[in-house]
Amino acid sequence: MRKRRNDMILIALIGFAAALIALGAYLLRHEGAYVLVTVNGEVYGKYALDTDMQLRVGNDGAYNLLVIESGSAYIREASCRNQLCVHQGRISHEGRSLVCLPNRVVVEIVGGERQEVDAVAG
Repeated sequence: MRKRRNDMILIALIGFAAALIALGAYLLRHEGAYVLVTVNGEVYGKYALDTDMQLRVGNDGAYNLLVIESGSAYIREASCRNQLCVHQGRISHEGRSLVCLPNRVVVEIVGGERQEVDAVAG
């Protein structure tokens, strides 16, 4: 009976720790971050990271479809052959970037208060 009680206390402590971590992640979310898009080294546009949108970046045949949603950005489709930019996934932290070399498109997160946390001390 005592062992079961200790197990329940341990489970409750783990749940409490998980709730604290989730709360910390929520409080450390982006404030004022934006997506900077450059094409051929020139600024194409700046877009708020907290505003959901889709944007076709490029001209004529060379394009990237950039999606900004839920505080992150990713490239949904591109005209390049290798599709590496599409497979890079989502970015949401300052300093992270997506690059499409064939189309010369760079998408990066700039500004905001959030930094990546490597570890949590308790």
